[in-house]
Amino acid sequence: MTSSPSFETSINLADPANYEAAIPHEQFAHLRRTDPVHWHAEDDGPGFWALTKYADIARVSRDTKTFSSARGFVFIEDLAPDAMELRRSMIETDPPEHTRLRRLVSPMFTPKAIEAYRETARGVARRLLDSAFERGEFDWATDVCEPMPIRVFIKIMGIDESDADFLAQTANQLVTVDDPDLAPPPAAYARALDRGFEPRHLPFRSPAALELFDYGRAAREDRRRNPRDDLLTRLVQAEWEGDTLSDSEFVNFFQLLIFAGNETTRTSLQQGMLALIEHPEQLDLLRGGAAIPAAAEEVLRWAVPIYYFRRTATGDTEIDGRSIAEGDKVVMYYVSGNYDEDVFEDPYTFDVRRNAGKPHLTFGGGGPHFCLGAWLARMQVAVMLEEFVSRGVRLELTAEPRRLRSNFANGLKSLPVRVVPA
Repeated sequence: MTSSPSFETSINLADPANYEAAIPHEQFAHLRRTDPVHWHAEDDGPGFWALTKYADIARVSRDTKTFSSARGFVFIEDLAPDAMELRRSMIETDPPEHTRLRRLVSPMFTPKAIEAYRETARGVARRLLDSAFERGEFDWATDVCEPMPIRVFIKIMGIDESDADFLAQTANQLVTVDDPDLAPPPAAYARALDRGFEPRHLPFRSPAALELFDYGRAAREDRRRNPRDDLLTRLVQAEWEGDTLSDSEFVNFFQLLIFAGNETTRTSLQQGMLALIEHPEQLDLLRGGAAIPAAAEEVLRWAVPIYYFRRTATGDTEIDGRSIAEGDKVVMYYVSGNYDEDVFEDPYTFDVRRNAGKPHLTFGGGGPHFCLGAWLARMQVAVMLEEFVSRGVRLELTAEPRRLRSNFANGLKSLPVRVVPA
């Protein structure tokens, strides 16, 4: 890896095209070595601090008083006040508001609560694998990974399975606005404008958010008439210290849950299988009895489904000796922290027996914003590994994987494979 000045000036972590061929690990490694709290220029903004070391990311994650999620939101782009209010969801709040919103749903995501859905996840995994393996050649990304997490999550939400494909496709379009192959069509943007919504008004700048808003409102009205024992009814009936969810809070909460319940697991399943294809000796270790829970954690570390989240400094401070001014954007690159050599020995080796010592950053660096769905994602990855390993086969690529053009999500558009004997 080079450390020349010309190399550093070529680093552009905000450019979606920089991630299309592969994660730019060389750039992140260079910054970890030479400038771990790196001032990064923006083409259309004031610039931001890029954090690339595990310890700095964990510190900022936990210090919500100094580094705010509500002030400036969690994405690199800056938003006008009107757009911030229209787009605000739980992840763009700080305590105590964040505490209020999280408490409404957190009982549904404890390890004990999630365990009740393990056999649901196993049934979904078996059906998807049976169908795919019967064909012999298929696309692991779209035929298995895309449908699985949404079918598990809607059981928790209490949504009919007939709507699973619609919700999966719509949720996918939240994070594909920068990819010309998968971006919402122009007609969707036109419909949003007809309703008075510019892209900047919508989560991820995607008109797909409006479709989730509309679906959520219709589901809310149904639950008001027909309450059930599910997460959706809990949201509709939510009350905390005498306060209920406003319409904006409800629809943003709904779209966030659908997105979050889909994205982390889907991408982890995609990248985890690609890793097993590229490192067949690791699949042999799993067949030989390597512990599935540890392997699931390594898949999650390796996959890094979400590259970053942002915080905004609430006052003058410092990080690792660098002066941070009030209002500065601070971007936590989980994709770099998960490969920090000071924390993970030989981080570029995919090792299902890894004893990480410290938890990875895939679910955040701790603190109040630690991922609500962490146990759900862990459970689904472990279940899929168990079901795949039990079938005694391998997958091999039939064409090169196609990566998502995004500076935010580490997804695969396509992972074409065939089933071969072990």
